[in-house]
Amino acid sequence: MSSTGSTYGDIHRYEPARESTAAAIAIVLLTVVEVVFVGLFTFGLVDGWGYTGLGNMYLGFILAVIFVDLAFILMLYRKEFLPDVMIVKKRRRKWEDLYIREDQQHGVDSVGNAWEQFKHAVYPYYKR
Repeated sequence: MSSTGSTYGDIHRYEPARESTAAAIAIVLLTVVEVVFVGLFTFGLVDGWGYTGLGNMYLGFILAVIFVDLAFILMLYRKEFLPDVMIVKKRRRKWEDLYIREDQQHGVDSVGNAWEQFKHAVYPYYKR
């Protein structure tokens, strides 16, 4: 990746989504399956399947299938219907992640200058 002519926040690469018909049909079918399993889970909760050991495991299995099905729906949607966009980001140095100033990157005196500390206490916007 070359950074010639790229500034912070510029879109470096933009590829539109494929939007395939097969993916749309698969998402619709997976959504129907999702609704069926959610209905079955809700019916099991209302009917009291969770009071027995086997029924509780059955409800847990249905809940796992619901989340796996939802994961496949979201994966297909992200892959087929969202554009692929790469944005140029600014690379920061490690000391910048600590929210310190550049003159403090190698450390500061623990005692420091008393007169400088007094000036900063009286006037916080004082520059050195």
